[in-house]
Amino acid sequence: MYKLYAPDELKHRRNVDQVKLSDSSILALLIWQAEIGIESQRRFCSIFVGLSHSRFNRRARMLLPLIRCIRRAWNQEVNTTGELLIIDSFPVPLCQPVSNYRVKIFRGTADVGYKATKKIYYYGFKVHAIVSDDGYLLDYAVTKASVHDSKETVELMANAHPSSRDLLGDEGYLGRNLASRLKSMGYVLWTPYRRNMQGVKKHNDHQLMAIRRTIESDFSLLSYYNAENNRARSMSGFVQRLEVAILAYNMAYCLDRFN
Repeated sequence: MYKLYAPDELKHRRNVDQVKLSDSSILALLIWQAEIGIESQRRFCSIFVGLSHSRFNRRARMLLPLIRCIRRAWNQEVNTTGELLIIDSFPVPLCQPVSNYRVKIFRGTADVGYKATKKIYYYGFKVHAIVSDDGYLLDYAVTKASVHDSKETVELMANAHPSSRDLLGDEGYLGRNLASRLKSMGYVLWTPYRRNMQGVKKHNDHQLMAIRRTIESDFSLLSYYNAENNRARSMSGFVQRLEVAILAYNMAYCLDRFN
């Protein structure tokens, strides 16, 4: 991957031939860390890496543009089988709920939002993601935890430019305004109706609802790669760890599907 996708300014930077560990080795170690589920980078470095924690972090952050290049290139190369896209979000808590209003990390960048699955409030971020109906993650966006799902949808779709035109969402994406804005971009949004809405029995196609729920399984797999347990203490570190988790997840998808 490094040989195929690394930009020249990274490959040929000053003194690159004198580093103790190559960039490709750092990338492999990052993916391996996500695969074996070690959340603490300090612990991972002390056991496996052979570099100090601070130096490994600096080297890892240098590879963030490369990891993004790999993900975007794969989006063009991976031919997903289905014609539907699924959009949803998952929370990334930064502390225990008891510390929601005392924690100082990312103050002003993160905030308090509601985690509906566990019916609790949490402090942190929310990751909005577009996933193919067979599980490949195409693109994502990070917002404050309080941002409603529907508010990020239009910008996320505009940045991703997916070829599939049919989009499935949950009840959080209900609304004529969002549907009309997506329609003007060429996308058709389907969401289930709430139980008290007129025509709910006719509209709520159980097959579409079952397909949409597959994204919950995808998010469970992402949490295995520590996408929801991000211990970074800087925004660049946060994004780098999230990108590594998504890369490891998509690699597992490709290995499983294309052998």
